[in-house]
Amino acid sequence: MRQQDVHDELRARLHEAAEAHEPDRARILARVERGMAAQGRPSHRATLPPVFGWVRVVSATAAVAAVLGVGGYAVASAVKDPPTEKTVAVSPTPSASPDATSRPPSRTAAPPAPGVTSTHSSPKASSTPSSAPKTSATPAAPVAKGEEDGPLWSDGSVDPHSNDFWAQSDVTLKTSGQLTALTVQLKVAQTGGVSNAGAWRSLPETDFTQTVTEQDGFLVYTWTLKPGSKVAVGEWVFAGQYNHRQGGRDAKNDTYTITGTASGKQYAVTGDFATHTTADGDS
Repeated sequence: MRQQDVHDELRARLHEAAEAHEPDRARILARVERGMAAQGRPSHRATLPPVFGWVRVVSATAAVAAVLGVGGYAVASAVKDPPTEKTVAVSPTPSASPDATSRPPSRTAAPPAPGVTSTHSSPKASSTPSSAPKTSATPAAPVAKGEEDGPLWSDGSVDPHSNDFWAQSDVTLKTSGQLTALTVQLKVAQTGGVSNAGAWRSLPETDFTQTVTEQDGFLVYTWTLKPGSKVAVGEWVFAGQYNHRQGGRDAKNDTYTITGTASGKQYAVTGDFATHTTADGDS
């Protein structure tokens, strides 16, 4: 029998013994001792081929190795085929940086490589066009074209009590219908030294909001009827008082505008402060 066949048979038997046998450590040790002693005594076993005596010793040794935890793998390694040369390439151990052991590892995630898209997408701008702004339900104010419009009649004049330093411009309104909205605006041109000196109206003060501002070379007085208030049928006066440069003042560039709502419809009138004359020439 060839030596290779003996190795194969022995390896198979050792694997079977390792898997099926539950070894008795004391008995195995005794067998090893007896095997060792048998080699030194002349007996009929000496006539057996040397390889079988060697096999018995190896078998006992393998069983001990299995008990000690090496198992069939260690025994098989002892009788494995003649090793063939194998070359294993081992990469050199990288040298540690000087502060590799003194600095804790960073927990900061590395930035994405150039050209790599992040998996967290940013919120996309809505492609839905915003709805068009709603148009106001309030109708546009009519354009004033004269001193009369519907139930409204108006007139502008400089109060006769004005003097060389002070003047008062009066806006007179007549309405033949009750008004639920009303705005009166008086514009006094800046002819030199013009400044606010007061204002009043013949309607209740608490029914109106009043402002005085300077806009584009004019002193502007505005009276606005408060929501919920009403203007009764009748004749009403709105007056703006102002100081001016000494001497007579020309009011030809002064104007007024009135808008009012009667029976749900808007009306507007406008005029100036030129002297009005009657058909017979009286002022």
